[in-house]
Amino acid sequence: MDSFRATTRRHLSTSPFKPRVPDPVKVFEVGQRVSHDKEGLGRITSVDGGYAVVVDFGAGKLMRILAPFPKLHAL
Repeated sequence: MDSFRATTRRHLSTSPFKPRVPDPVKVFEVGQRVSHDKEGLGRITSVDGGYAVVVDFGAGKLMRILAPFPKLHAL
């Protein structure tokens, strides 16, 4: 059984549960220090629109991370 859905479910007004609140969009700037859950500390080297950022984690390790940036946190 595949739990992935291409669309989100609509909230019914008669539902006893609260509607799901979307996560706020993270915005990063060039030069900003960030922390990645797996890779550690880094610095934003470039921003590709609002959909990707390139992070330098030191020792020449560059990583392109796509939005919505679940493992990337601003410091």
